[in-house]
Amino acid sequence: MNYKKAFAILLFAIMLVSLLVACGDGDSAGGEGGDVTIDFVGWEASPLETQSVRDGIAEFEYQFPHITVEYAVSPGGEDHHARLLAMAAGGAMPDVFFLGSDMYRSFAERNVVLEITERFDEEFRLDDFLQSARDIMVIDGRVYGIQSCIVTPVLFFNKDIFDDVGLPYPGTTAMPWEEFRQLAIALTTDEIFGAYGHEIFWNALNLFLESGGAAMYSSDMWTSTINTPEARNVFLALRGLRIDDGAAADAVTLEHVGMNAAQMLQTGRVAMLIDGSWALQELAQMDGLRLGVAPAPHFGRPHNIAQAHMHSIAADTSHPDEAWEFIKFLSGMDYQGALVAAGLWMPNRYSLYERDAVEQWYSEDIHGAYIDFLDYFINAGVHVNALIRSPMLMSILEEETDAFFLDGGDVDDLLQNLERRMNDELNRVRADQD
Repeated sequence: MNYKKAFAILLFAIMLVSLLVACGDGDSAGGEGGDVTIDFVGWEASPLETQSVRDGIAEFEYQFPHITVEYAVSPGGEDHHARLLAMAAGGAMPDVFFLGSDMYRSFAERNVVLEITERFDEEFRLDDFLQSARDIMVIDGRVYGIQSCIVTPVLFFNKDIFDDVGLPYPGTTAMPWEEFRQLAIALTTDEIFGAYGHEIFWNALNLFLESGGAAMYSSDMWTSTINTPEARNVFLALRGLRIDDGAAADAVTLEHVGMNAAQMLQTGRVAMLIDGSWALQELAQMDGLRLGVAPAPHFGRPHNIAQAHMHSIAADTSHPDEAWEFIKFLSGMDYQGALVAAGLWMPNRYSLYERDAVEQWYSEDIHGAYIDFLDYFINAGVHVNALIRSPMLMSILEEETDAFFLDGGDVDDLLQNLERRMNDELNRVRADQD
């Protein structure tokens, strides 16, 4: 048993129960002068992100002095969503919460999130949201939350390593995989890995597959379509960069070294890192790192995928009006714009990519060459994991790709197992609905 994890979960549960009891009689419309307290639960991706969220809450409370936001930080992951569902069953959900895009549809189907379509239509233009955001937010014409931002895969690189070898930096147009592979090989030495991050299943895998003509699912999301020659080629190339070329690190290496991916890039142990765009906030603040940014490589056509967590309201909230004001604030320049300016996020609306808006959040010191490939973010397709029919599909993908990338499994076994197990799960979901 992971006692540290269990303790963290218990501690969070105690803290959240205490919070809800304190606010609970909630009289909520209730304290002096009609003051209202709403509870808000998110997760911590990094201390920097948590501080950014707290700064945003302080600004909201300044603008809405009659509303207090009590923020609780969840350990995150599957446990976050399981706890929310348990709290929903007990009638004790927080008023507002982070909701993973991969769980958004599941929560809407369970009727535990508030439908906000009418409120949304009065305040926002749906066609201002990027297509990738609309694909996630709208379920059968209805809206149950507002996407926080977009995050996408990005290629980060250490300029000093390129300078030492005398190689040109990656450009602002996505490079073909073979070009990326040759760069990684040329940058690799006894002390430096040319690349890291390309094997992480939840980050860029679908980008690579789709750019190479493969797809995880059919267009209606009811059938696995992964067992194809195109997918086979992509999986073999991804693993081959580490196994055959010796030009990439793996997660075990980072554990042995005792560094995370950003630290490996900062210290020159890794030359190129494929990571989520959220990593820019941490990377931009690292001392001594001359950071470069570029689009992720592709397997045939330049491509990008986007998703991000949702901000949703509990269906049984006692404070729908105040909760709405809060998630509306979370979608504006004072909050989303501030986190974009810090490098953590990218905007999810077309209007925030217009020149006047970009001038409010773009910083050369943080975003660097982003300014020269904004279309990479604007035109990103939706990350298919945000549209899945069952959260179990993510677990299946993780288990099977770990067996292939980390344990040296056979590629044909990988594709056959993925197809079989995913279709079994999708058939189960379909049968439950019938």
